[in-house]
Amino acid sequence: MTDIATIMRTSAVIPVLVIDDAATARPLAEALVAGGLKVLEVTLRTPAALEAMAEMKKVPGAIVGAGTVVNEAQLRDVADAGAEFIVSPGLTDRLGAAVIESGIPYLPGIANAGDIMRGLDLGLTHFKFFPAETSGGLKALKALAAPFYQARFCPTGGITEASAPDWLAFDRVLCVGGSWVTGGSMTDVEAKARAAAALRD
Repeated sequence: MTDIATIMRTSAVIPVLVIDDAATARPLAEALVAGGLKVLEVTLRTPAALEAMAEMKKVPGAIVGAGTVVNEAQLRDVADAGAEFIVSPGLTDRLGAAVIESGIPYLPGIANAGDIMRGLDLGLTHFKFFPAETSGGLKALKALAAPFYQARFCPTGGITEASAPDWLAFDRVLCVGGSWVTGGSMTDVEAKARAAAALRD
């Protein structure tokens, strides 16, 4: 994978994963990939995150990225861990420039026009709309996207299995982020992943 657009178009849903125990990471990745969700975002919200990423990268077909990256120190850590893409909840000039310099595909968080303009100034055109539901939902994203013809989005935050199809029907949305595909047995996860992967078929 060489660019964020290709990664975003790979799966209709990017699972947003909070891993407490790295031992669960590989079976979880296997179930998600078997269900058709190859792009996996491991959030840096737990001490196990970096080890979990390493385990998930052992799964054939998995594209493993790091989420909740908020500073350059974390960027270095996830780059060393082999992150194949970077997701941040917001966008600063400093972090944005550092990720761009690293060459790792980047999906920064935006919530308003100023955020998008900052991203465009950095040469970025693909963004995570976050937190999607509490930032005004689909209606807000459509209004926000209107002045920025070149921008494409991955809404994340409050997206559910029920609401995902409405978001994906908006042509500026390439994928959505969600956590509903996890939970239950690995058989359950694979079934949820298969249903999520079919949302764009």
